[in-house]
Amino acid sequence: MSSSPSPESSSTYPEAVLFDLLTALLDSWTVWNRAAGSETAGRTWRAEYLRRTYGCGAYQPYEQLVQEAAATVGLPASAPAALEAHWDELPVWEGARELLTALRPHCRLGVVTNCSDRLGRRAASLLGVDWDVVVTSEAAGFYKPDPRPYELALSRLGVRPENAAFVAGSGYDLFGTSKVGMRTYWHNRVGLTLPDGAPPPELESPTLDAALPWLARFHVG
Repeated sequence: MSSSPSPESSSTYPEAVLFDLLTALLDSWTVWNRAAGSETAGRTWRAEYLRRTYGCGAYQPYEQLVQEAAATVGLPASAPAALEAHWDELPVWEGARELLTALRPHCRLGVVTNCSDRLGRRAASLLGVDWDVVVTSEAAGFYKPDPRPYELALSRLGVRPENAAFVAGSGYDLFGTSKVGMRTYWHNRVGLTLPDGAPPPELESPTLDAALPWLARFHVG
């Protein structure tokens, strides 16, 4: 009589795990706030930037949207300049490297990020991971949560959405991953509210601690 596969078996993991980069794996909040001069100013600036990305349709240069958002909320040009100057200092969230190391033997790993190619690849390199795919909004031609960035990553990997998982950092990712058909873990580190109309994640946590057990049993039961 055969036994059921253990949770540690590679066959129970998804074939691929895709990650939001700038909020799920990296603490971009700290760098935005520092560049803006305060947490309040940083959050206001970022909210305006996000409004622009969600409403712009086809890709517009990331750096341009960041600069326009800063000007709209009354920040000087030195704020976006400081953001880019400290880009390579984006802190890695606690547990992120450990999670990626644990997944590496079992899954292909990728990033889907709302960023330019130039800055997205610089940020992805901070994790010290040999990524199987890095998809930026510039490469996809659209910003998340449009389905196309997620679909491009899956296409490049040759993985069907039901065999991939997504680790989100923003509740807005849930609009896109639900359309594509990927099960989603929301690493809600800063306690954001689920956006109106967004489908709930399969699992939500302020840390990455529950991600590995969830992924290890992805195809169990």
